[in-house]
Order: sequence, then C-alpha cells, then structure tokens
Amino acid sequence: MAPRGSSKHRPGFHALVLAIGFITGGAMTQVARKFLPPGAVKEFLTTGVTPSMGPLPIDLVILKFAIGPIALDVSLLSLVGVLIAYLIARSLF
Repeated sequence: MAPRGSSKHRPGFHALVLAIGFITGGAMTQVARKFLPPGAVKEFLTTGVTPSMGPLPIDLVILKFAIGPIALDVSLLSLVGVLIAYLIARSLF
C-alpha cells in the first residue's frame, strides 16, 4: 500500500486537473469582471498577474517560423478554480 499523501497518478492526470482548474478559474474571473459592481471586491478578485513569453523564433534552415507570444493571466479566482478542480479530482479518485 502506498504511503498516505503520495501520488498514485501519472503527471498527465495532474496536468489535466491543473488545466481544467485554470479554465474554470478563468471563466469565473471573466464572469466576475462582467457582473460584479465596481469596487474593492471586484478589484481584489479580478486583478491578475500576466507573465508572458515570446515570440520564440525557430529557424530550421528550410522553414522559419515564430511561436508566441504566450501569456497566462493568473488571478485569485483562477487559483480558486485550481483548488476546486483539485478537491473534486481528489474526492473522485
């Protein structure tokens, strides 16, 4: 039997839960930005940090292209979405 707290799932499962959490949290952030009245609560819940990377040029002698820029908008509600997805996945599996 595996010790308590150890992970018995593959990394792909964790990546899927993280992706679902960020999508859910992003949707909650967009709904809050649209429907909450202006004020401190709206600013607190929807203000995010947006790290970005790119563009990344790739030169393969015959083919040249660029990827990006890629950005991730992380707010408090997106982290809540990740927490909700984790708790649901933990209770199901």
